[in-house]
Amino acid sequence: MSEKKSLNVFIEGRVQGVGFRWFAEKVASRLGLKGYVRNLPDGRVEAFAEGDERALQEFLIRMHEGPGYGLVTHVEEKWGKPIGKFASFQITF
Repeated sequence: MSEKKSLNVFIEGRVQGVGFRWFAEKVASRLGLKGYVRNLPDGRVEAFAEGDERALQEFLIRMHEGPGYGLVTHVEEKWGKPIGKFASFQITF
């Protein structure tokens, strides 16, 4: 088992209106991560996830790929310590 961490990701490209939030929620839930994903007013998607470092690495790989109708052009990542305030991974608005 690897260390628990948090990962805040900002995804740019064609990422709104293509099912990106639902894609991220499905991936995160399957990996056992907790946190949220949301659309930002500037057209990006933000995801915050915490859990096992290996699961977070896999989540990050999948965020670079995105869903089939999306097109990811840039991903900014910020690693940190988990804050432990999330019970699950959810889409927020």
